[in-house]
Amino acid sequence: MRRKAFILTLLAMTLALALSPTATGQARKSKIFRNRYKEENTELRSRIDSMNTVIEELKKDIILKDSLAKEMLSIYEENDDKSAAGLNPEDYSPELTDSLLNIWYLHRQVKNDRNGEGYDMDSVHFSSNVSDAVLRDRLESMNSFITLPFNETVRNYMVLYSEKMPTKMGNIMGLCQYYMPIFEETFSQYDLPDELKYMAIIESALNPVAVSRVGAKGMWQFMTKTAKSYGLEINSFVDERLDPFKASDAAARYLKDSYRLFGDWNLAISSYNCGPGNVNKAIRRGGGRDFWKVYDYLPRETRGYVPAFVGAMYALRYSKEYGLTPNNVQMPVQVDTFEIKRNLHFQQISDLVGISVEELENLNPQYIKDVIPGNSGTYILRIPFNYTSAFIANEDSLYTHRAEELLNPQTLISSKPTTRSSGTSTSTTANRITYKVRSGDNLGKIAARYHVTVNQLKSWNHLKGTTIRIGQTLVIYKGGAPASSTSSTTASSTTKPKTTASTSTSKPQTTSGQATTYKVKQGDNLYNIAKKYGTTADKLMRYNGIDSHLRIGQIIKIPPR
Repeated sequence: MRRKAFILTLLAMTLALALSPTATGQARKSKIFRNRYKEENTELRSRIDSMNTVIEELKKDIILKDSLAKEMLSIYEENDDKSAAGLNPEDYSPELTDSLLNIWYLHRQVKNDRNGEGYDMDSVHFSSNVSDAVLRDRLESMNSFITLPFNETVRNYMVLYSEKMPTKMGNIMGLCQYYMPIFEETFSQYDLPDELKYMAIIESALNPVAVSRVGAKGMWQFMTKTAKSYGLEINSFVDERLDPFKASDAAARYLKDSYRLFGDWNLAISSYNCGPGNVNKAIRRGGGRDFWKVYDYLPRETRGYVPAFVGAMYALRYSKEYGLTPNNVQMPVQVDTFEIKRNLHFQQISDLVGISVEELENLNPQYIKDVIPGNSGTYILRIPFNYTSAFIANEDSLYTHRAEELLNPQTLISSKPTTRSSGTSTSTTANRITYKVRSGDNLGKIAARYHVTVNQLKSWNHLKGTTIRIGQTLVIYKGGAPASSTSSTTASSTTKPKTTASTSTSKPQTTSGQATTYKVKQGDNLYNIAKKYGTTADKLMRYNGIDSHLRIGQIIKIPPR
């Protein structure tokens, strides 16, 4: 009992000591210190996070500069004669290097401008000083042929194009001054809504030599199969997908066909992005021909396509309200056109007329080797109006000037396709090159650089997946591989429009040297007739002296091969 009593007494004394004012004060002080330490730790973490953000930005800048240096070096390394722009290595002074870098940046300004990108448009909510009520009223007052309700998706794209990408919009507006009149005239000829011209902004930011990750090319982003079905010529010297005039004409005809199919401009525009097959599938699943009914059943990229189209149209319509002004992109105000019926090299024109090769390339991007193959037909050359007199004065001398050097058969066969979108040229042997994989490379980046597709790279190199390793050597065929070296690689219907024109696999025999006559039937157009007989729509129009409009029962002549 005494022992138990002693333990109880000891516990009581301990409890009393713990509850004494001194002990309580120490506990409070300890708690205050702990809270203070927590606050200091939180503040330190915040500072460290801020420092990490700054460090990451610095790292990105360093990587960008390193990538630029590698790119500039690769231009030099891949050039057979170790010169670029007519210069030798010893000619590169710091001032000259700075000048070349400025040109390098300018050529990529529109294509590689990431201004306004990186947003998840499915979840983002942009803040804006312009109220939703004003945005809604402006959208309604645009009186566009395309009717879209004002909702969160449309609102975000309106804010994106008008407020979040001022640099890119300035470049686009500068290009609009040259290209939009071309589109307006083309769409007017086909009695199409004028506003369709804004689609080229969504497709390519008005870059005439744009190349997508799946191989669609040009300002209107045509795949090869669709382009040929609409009469665009593609061969070793010419790619009319890159011709703003020819490509916009093909785009107009495609959109007209698509509208006939769907009877709704929103769906016609959607089909330009993902193909009519995917739109038809979405209509079956959504149960109606209304864009918002089928919205959830369209491919993810296509869902934002029509709202983005409206956003670009809105930004240009209200550019003054947002302080958006066009940048100077140095495109000529007026151009003159000449018919070329003999082979002609851009360098021949440059030497005698005085216009730079670069300027000729900008105005005539469809001639992918700087050669106009006039011996095989009549082709159009466009030059700035102020050079017209000089061209006419020297026209007789142009074709013979340096012809043996610039147009000899061996030079034409081995000439290097110009890569104007990247500013580089690549040495080839029978269009076959090898590429050694570097740090930071992936198949998509390599494919874009050499204007091929990822599927082609995989096929040519027998790759099952997309994984590649540093130092690995890849085979690349510029302009397409020989039949024995590649398999057919066509793009998925989810990426670009597919033709709706009917075609025939049988090609009627024509008598050599004699024209064949053809009677137009219901459903015919110049482009499927041309394909049937192995010619082009342009040749049919020139040979018959007609335009693209046909009537049932009309007799047209097929030129001899």
